[in-house]
Amino acid sequence: MNYFKILLLLIVLAGCQKQIEQVEEPQAAITIYAVGDSTMANKKDPEENPEHGWVQVLQPFFNDKVTVENHAVNGRSTRSFIAEGRWDSVVAKLKPKDVVIIQFGHNDQKENDPKRYTNPHTAYRHNLIKMVQETQEKGARPILCSSIVRRNFNEYGTLVDTHGVYPLEVRLVSKELEIPFVDMQYLTEQMEEFYGVENSKKLHLHFTSGEHPFYPEGKTDDTHLSALGAIEVAKRFVQALRNSESFLVPYLK
Repeated sequence: MNYFKILLLLIVLAGCQKQIEQVEEPQAAITIYAVGDSTMANKKDPEENPEHGWVQVLQPFFNDKVTVENHAVNGRSTRSFIAEGRWDSVVAKLKPKDVVIIQFGHNDQKENDPKRYTNPHTAYRHNLIKMVQETQEKGARPILCSSIVRRNFNEYGTLVDTHGVYPLEVRLVSKELEIPFVDMQYLTEQMEEFYGVENSKKLHLHFTSGEHPFYPEGKTDDTHLSALGAIEVAKRFVQALRNSESFLVPYLK
Protein backbone atom coordinates (compact mmCIF):
# COMPACT_ATOMS: atom_id res chain seq x y z
CA MET A 1 0.00 0.00 0.00
CA ASN A 2 2.79 2.40 0.95
CA TYR A 3 4.51 1.69 -2.37
CA PHE A 4 1.42 2.74 -4.35
CA LYS A 5 0.98 5.88 -2.24
CA ILE A 6 4.58 6.84 -2.90
CA LEU A 7 4.17 6.13 -6.62
CA LEU A 8 1.00 8.24 -6.76
CA LEU A 9 2.75 11.08 -4.94
CA LEU A 10 5.66 10.98 -7.39
CA ILE A 11 3.25 11.14 -10.33
CA VAL A 12 1.45 14.14 -8.83
CA LEU A 13 4.73 15.93 -8.11
CA ALA A 14 5.96 15.28 -11.64
CA GLY A 15 2.77 16.80 -13.02
CA CYS A 16 3.14 19.84 -10.80
CA GLN A 17 6.75 20.26 -11.88
CA LYS A 18 5.69 20.13 -15.53
CA GLN A 19 3.06 22.83 -14.93
CA ILE A 20 5.63 25.01 -13.15
CA GLU A 21 8.05 24.64 -16.04
CA GLN A 22 5.32 25.64 -18.49
CA VAL A 23 4.36 28.69 -16.44
CA GLU A 24 7.96 29.79 -16.01
CA GLU A 25 8.89 29.34 -19.66
CA PRO A 26 10.47 32.63 -20.66
CA GLN A 27 8.61 34.88 -23.05
CA ALA A 28 9.95 35.17 -26.55
CA ALA A 29 11.17 38.63 -27.45
CA ILE A 30 8.98 40.24 -30.11
CA THR A 31 8.84 43.45 -32.09
CA ILE A 32 5.67 45.45 -32.52
CA TYR A 33 5.75 47.35 -35.80
CA ALA A 34 3.38 50.25 -36.38
CA VAL A 35 2.42 51.47 -39.85
CA GLY A 36 0.22 54.47 -40.41
CA ASP A 37 0.09 58.24 -40.56
CA SER A 38 0.98 61.30 -38.51
CA THR A 39 -1.47 60.54 -35.71
CA MET A 40 0.81 57.59 -34.84
CA ALA A 41 4.22 58.82 -35.99
CA ASN A 42 7.28 59.79 -33.97
CA LYS A 43 7.90 63.54 -34.07
CA LYS A 44 11.22 65.31 -34.38
CA ASP A 45 12.60 67.18 -31.37
CA PRO A 46 10.25 65.50 -28.86
CA GLU A 47 11.65 67.54 -25.97
CA GLU A 48 10.64 70.77 -27.67
CA ASN A 49 7.87 69.74 -30.07
CA PRO A 50 4.45 69.59 -28.36
CA GLU A 51 3.09 67.30 -31.08
CA HIS A 52 3.22 63.54 -30.43
CA GLY A 53 1.96 60.45 -32.22
CA TRP A 54 0.24 57.90 -30.01
CA VAL A 55 2.64 55.06 -30.95
CA GLN A 56 5.49 57.38 -29.97
CA VAL A 57 4.45 56.89 -26.32
CA LEU A 58 3.47 53.20 -26.54
CA GLN A 59 6.75 51.50 -25.52
CA PRO A 60 6.43 52.13 -21.73
CA PHE A 61 3.18 50.14 -21.60
CA PHE A 62 5.04 46.92 -22.49
CA ASN A 63 7.60 44.80 -20.68
CA ASP A 64 11.23 44.37 -21.70
CA LYS A 65 10.43 41.52 -24.09
CA VAL A 66 8.82 44.00 -26.49
CA THR A 67 10.44 46.48 -28.85
CA VAL A 68 8.12 48.97 -30.50
CA GLU A 69 9.29 50.07 -33.96
CA ASN A 70 7.25 52.97 -35.21
CA HIS A 71 7.24 53.14 -39.02
CA ALA A 72 4.25 55.48 -39.24
CA VAL A 73 5.03 58.63 -41.23
CA ASN A 74 3.33 61.99 -41.53
CA GLY A 75 1.01 62.39 -44.48
CA ARG A 76 0.94 58.77 -45.65
CA SER A 77 -2.02 56.82 -46.92
CA THR A 78 -2.10 53.10 -47.67
CA ARG A 79 -1.33 54.00 -51.29
CA SER A 80 1.69 56.20 -50.67
CA PHE A 81 3.04 54.02 -47.86
CA ILE A 82 3.12 51.05 -50.23
CA ALA A 83 4.26 53.02 -53.31
CA GLU A 84 7.26 54.48 -51.45
CA GLY A 85 8.46 51.00 -50.47
CA ARG A 86 7.85 51.63 -46.79
CA TRP A 87 5.57 48.63 -46.44
CA ASP A 88 8.05 46.29 -48.12
CA SER A 89 10.76 47.44 -45.73
CA VAL A 90 8.60 46.42 -42.78
CA VAL A 91 7.67 43.05 -44.29
CA ALA A 92 11.35 42.28 -44.87
CA LYS A 93 12.02 42.58 -41.13
CA LEU A 94 9.08 40.54 -39.83
CA LYS A 95 9.68 37.40 -37.80
CA PRO A 96 7.19 34.85 -36.49
CA LYS A 97 5.17 36.15 -33.52
CA ASP A 98 5.97 39.78 -34.32
CA VAL A 99 3.01 42.16 -34.44
CA VAL A 100 1.99 44.80 -36.96
CA ILE A 101 -0.42 47.57 -35.93
CA ILE A 102 -2.09 48.97 -39.05
CA GLN A 103 -3.96 52.30 -38.96
CA PHE A 104 -4.60 54.40 -42.05
CA GLY A 105 -7.45 56.54 -43.29
CA HIS A 106 -6.74 60.21 -42.61
CA ASN A 107 -4.85 60.66 -45.87
CA ASP A 108 -6.56 57.98 -47.94
CA GLN A 109 -9.56 60.28 -48.09
CA LYS A 110 -7.71 63.19 -49.74
CA GLU A 111 -9.46 63.27 -53.11
CA ASN A 112 -7.33 66.10 -54.48
CA ASP A 113 -4.12 64.08 -54.21
CA PRO A 114 -3.93 61.10 -56.61
CA LYS A 115 -0.71 59.89 -54.98
CA ARG A 116 -2.53 59.38 -51.69
CA TYR A 117 -6.26 59.04 -52.31
CA THR A 118 -7.86 55.61 -52.28
CA ASN A 119 -11.45 54.65 -52.94
CA PRO A 120 -12.54 53.22 -49.57
CA HIS A 121 -14.40 50.28 -51.13
CA THR A 122 -11.67 49.26 -53.57
CA ALA A 123 -8.04 50.39 -53.26
CA TYR A 124 -8.16 51.17 -49.52
CA ARG A 125 -9.81 47.85 -48.76
CA HIS A 126 -7.40 45.85 -50.91
CA ASN A 127 -4.35 47.66 -49.53
CA LEU A 128 -5.42 46.66 -46.02
CA ILE A 129 -5.93 43.07 -47.17
CA LYS A 130 -2.47 43.09 -48.74
CA MET A 131 -0.89 44.26 -45.50
CA VAL A 132 -2.76 41.70 -43.41
CA GLN A 133 -1.98 38.77 -45.69
CA GLU A 134 1.69 39.62 -46.17
CA THR A 135 2.05 39.99 -42.40
CA GLN A 136 0.54 36.55 -41.88
CA GLU A 137 2.73 35.00 -44.57
CA LYS A 138 5.75 35.90 -42.43
CA GLY A 139 4.18 34.26 -39.37
CA ALA A 140 3.55 37.66 -37.78
CA ARG A 141 0.26 38.90 -36.35
CA PRO A 142 -1.66 41.93 -37.66
CA ILE A 143 -3.91 44.20 -35.62
CA LEU A 144 -6.21 46.47 -37.61
CA CYS A 145 -7.24 49.85 -36.17
CA SER A 146 -9.77 52.39 -37.33
CA SER A 147 -8.55 56.00 -37.46
CA ILE A 148 -8.65 58.18 -34.37
CA VAL A 149 -11.26 60.93 -34.61
CA ARG A 150 -10.64 64.59 -35.22
CA ARG A 151 -11.80 67.07 -32.60
CA ASN A 152 -14.77 68.22 -34.67
CA PHE A 153 -17.53 69.57 -32.45
CA ASN A 154 -20.35 71.44 -34.14
CA GLU A 155 -22.09 74.55 -32.79
CA TYR A 156 -24.30 72.36 -30.60
CA GLY A 157 -21.37 70.59 -28.96
CA THR A 158 -21.88 67.37 -30.91
CA LEU A 159 -18.77 65.50 -32.03
CA VAL A 160 -19.19 64.92 -35.77
CA ASP A 161 -17.38 62.20 -37.73
CA THR A 162 -15.02 63.22 -40.55
CA HIS A 163 -13.88 59.83 -41.86
CA GLY A 164 -16.94 58.65 -43.73
CA VAL A 165 -16.92 54.95 -44.62
CA TYR A 166 -13.18 54.35 -44.18
CA PRO A 167 -13.55 53.00 -40.61
CA LEU A 168 -16.34 50.72 -41.80
CA GLU A 169 -14.03 49.14 -44.38
CA VAL A 170 -11.46 48.40 -41.67
CA ARG A 171 -14.16 46.65 -39.64
CA LEU A 172 -15.28 44.65 -42.66
CA VAL A 173 -11.75 43.53 -43.55
CA SER A 174 -11.16 42.56 -39.93
CA LYS A 175 -14.34 40.50 -39.82
CA GLU A 176 -13.79 38.89 -43.21
CA LEU A 177 -10.21 37.84 -42.47
CA GLU A 178 -10.83 37.21 -38.75
CA ILE A 179 -8.14 39.67 -37.72
CA PRO A 180 -7.96 41.41 -34.33
CA PHE A 181 -9.53 44.86 -34.54
CA VAL A 182 -9.23 47.83 -32.19
CA ASP A 183 -11.95 50.40 -32.74
CA MET A 184 -9.86 53.50 -32.24
CA GLN A 185 -12.57 55.63 -33.78
CA TYR A 186 -15.03 54.71 -31.03
CA LEU A 187 -12.45 54.84 -28.24
CA THR A 188 -11.32 58.33 -29.23
CA GLU A 189 -14.90 59.51 -29.71
CA GLN A 190 -15.41 58.59 -26.07
CA MET A 191 -12.18 60.36 -25.14
CA GLU A 192 -13.10 63.61 -26.89
CA GLU A 193 -16.60 63.61 -25.45
CA PHE A 194 -15.31 62.85 -21.95
CA TYR A 195 -13.00 65.87 -22.09
CA GLY A 196 -15.70 68.06 -23.63
CA VAL A 197 -15.68 70.88 -26.14
CA GLU A 198 -13.17 73.12 -24.34
CA ASN A 199 -11.00 70.69 -22.36
CA SER A 200 -10.49 68.48 -25.40
CA LYS A 201 -8.31 71.25 -26.85
CA LYS A 202 -5.65 69.98 -24.42
CA LEU A 203 -5.56 66.71 -26.35
CA HIS A 204 -4.54 68.55 -29.51
CA LEU A 205 -2.46 71.57 -30.56
CA HIS A 206 -4.11 74.80 -29.49
CA PHE A 207 -1.71 77.65 -28.85
CA THR A 208 -2.15 81.39 -29.10
CA SER A 209 0.58 83.59 -30.60
CA GLY A 210 3.62 83.60 -28.34
CA GLU A 211 2.26 80.89 -26.02
CA HIS A 212 4.69 78.16 -27.10
CA PRO A 213 8.18 78.68 -28.60
CA PHE A 214 7.70 75.87 -31.09
CA TYR A 215 4.70 77.72 -32.56
CA PRO A 216 5.60 81.40 -32.15
CA GLU A 217 2.70 82.48 -34.37
CA GLY A 218 0.22 80.17 -32.64
CA LYS A 219 -1.40 76.92 -33.74
CA THR A 220 -4.88 75.46 -34.04
CA ASP A 221 -4.85 71.80 -34.99
CA ASP A 222 -7.70 69.45 -34.10
CA THR A 223 -6.27 66.38 -35.88
CA HIS A 224 -2.85 65.89 -34.32
CA LEU A 225 -2.13 65.12 -30.70
CA SER A 226 -0.40 66.81 -27.82
CA ALA A 227 1.68 64.71 -25.40
CA LEU A 228 -1.43 64.39 -23.21
CA GLY A 229 -3.56 63.38 -26.18
CA ALA A 230 -1.04 60.77 -27.35
CA ILE A 231 -0.85 59.20 -23.89
CA GLU A 232 -4.64 59.15 -23.56
CA VAL A 233 -4.99 57.43 -26.94
CA ALA A 234 -2.26 54.91 -26.13
CA LYS A 235 -3.95 54.11 -22.81
CA ARG A 236 -7.19 53.34 -24.59
CA PHE A 237 -5.45 51.13 -27.11
CA VAL A 238 -3.78 49.15 -24.33
CA GLN A 239 -7.03 48.84 -22.37
CA ALA A 240 -8.73 47.52 -25.50
CA LEU A 241 -6.03 44.83 -25.72
CA ARG A 242 -6.72 43.85 -22.12
CA ASN A 243 -10.48 43.80 -22.63
CA SER A 244 -10.21 41.59 -25.71
CA GLU A 245 -7.73 39.21 -24.01
CA SER A 246 -5.31 39.90 -26.85
CA PHE A 247 -2.25 37.75 -27.44
CA LEU A 248 -0.30 40.85 -26.37
CA VAL A 249 -1.71 40.91 -22.83
CA PRO A 250 1.14 38.80 -21.36
CA TYR A 251 3.58 41.43 -22.66
CA LEU A 252 1.84 44.35 -20.96
CA LYS A 253 3.18 45.83 -17.75
